Amino acid sequence: MKKFILLAVLVSFLYGCGGSSDKGQLVGVKGKAWHPEKPYGMTLVPGGAFIMGKSDDDLANVQDAPTKTVTVRSFYMDETEITNSEYRQFVYWVRDSIVRTKLAIAADELGAPADASGKSSKKGGSINDYAFKDADTTKMSVYDKYMYDNYYSMGSGDDPYAGRKLNKKVNLKWNTSQYPDANYTEVMDSMYIPVEEAYNGLRTIDVNKLEFRYSWMDIQAAAKAKVGKRKEFIRKEKQKIYPDTTVWIKDFAYSYNEPMHNDYFWHQAYADYPVVGVTWKQAKAFCAWRTLYHNAERKRRHQDFINTYRLPTEAEWEYAARGGLESGTFPWGGPYAKNDRGCYLANFKPVRGDYAADQALYTVEADAYEPNDYNLYNMAGNVSEWTDSAYDPTAYEFVSTMNPNVSDQKNMRKVIRGGSWKDVAYYLQVSTRDFEYADSARSYIGFRTIQDYMGTDVTGNAGK
Repeated sequence: MKKFILLAVLVSFLYGCGGSSDKGQLVGVKGKAWHPEKPYGMTLVPGGAFIMGKSDDDLANVQDAPTKTVTVRSFYMDETEITNSEYRQFVYWVRDSIVRTKLAIAADELGAPADASGKSSKKGGSINDYAFKDADTTKMSVYDKYMYDNYYSMGSGDDPYAGRKLNKKVNLKWNTSQYPDANYTEVMDSMYIPVEEAYNGLRTIDVNKLEFRYSWMDIQAAAKAKVGKRKEFIRKEKQKIYPDTTVWIKDFAYSYNEPMHNDYFWHQAYADYPVVGVTWKQAKAFCAWRTLYHNAERKRRHQDFINTYRLPTEAEWEYAARGGLESGTFPWGGPYAKNDRGCYLANFKPVRGDYAADQALYTVEADAYEPNDYNLYNMAGNVSEWTDSAYDPTAYEFVSTMNPNVSDQKNMRKVIRGGSWKDVAYYLQVSTRDFEYADSARSYIGFRTIQDYMGTDVTGNAGK
């Protein structure tokens, strides 16, 4: 007891003699100063209130978008639809990660040397150059050694190599003449389509092997549950991510679109065109990867993590598409799809059978035509865009007036907005609602992502 009292007095003495700079006052925990950073290729959409729904006559008589005043928070939004080039960055990252993992596992099974450090173990290199970075545990920090001993060395139930670090210091070799050894060759061979499926001397990567695994927390379910452990609400996803290029054939019967099937996604001529053939689930996977990719760099720089990238809700999409214009028919206002010089203002099908009347047969570059007042391109036409909202024809009757959304995981009908290159002008209207099934890919549906703005000091109509 005397020892405890002595310790308490000592602690009190230390803190009372300059041990604390707050002088015993409640000053709060001080952290790093936060400076909002606009993500590359995005624009800030200031939050505010707007009239959502059909302000004009509902010519199609769908009656699923009655007017409703709602308010949305501020967010960053991609200035353009996600392009083929941007989506290929995702595909290549997944491809390279899978190859590196296969090489590391093969090296591990072969007994990679303890000094695997990214340097060639012999002239010309070997598969051991790609061994897991933790192959040499003698050079680990105390924390890394603890995590390896207690978690990574045991893996998980469905992945015995979960958590182990890949060696990314050594470049992958794609030229067959540069393969370092037979083991490396065997791993690379497993990534390509079988020889008997190749033709014209072209053997390509088996895109069915390009799967992206990620996890997320179902906060909606967790908030509504009265009891339950955190792990019960963590969802694990495994998604094939290569776009379905056959949509150019399947979407149009009795039509010749083979060149688009052959070239559209991979050829550099279409690098800046919007990616299509991507399902809602693949778009969600892209958002998860973009968040992971961005935060990995911020972690390397010892910076705070950013908010997740995600698909916009239906209300956020419409608010952004309007560009601050009240009750406009199109992103540019309207009510016409032409300007005063008779030029079309978007890429759509303006005349029956005449897709090229607007000077575009299929899609156009993602930054074609003039942007709206939020500097967002092609919010009408070019490709329809996935949103995060489930489609319910009566949604406007029951959703909240603050950040409205229908988040129904069981409803496979997901809202798409904006109309596309093959649609008539009605679908280009900012208030027109449409849907597609989450597991469907189309030659006329793409997407763009958003990121929540941290703070509330940016509001579009705060002065009104």
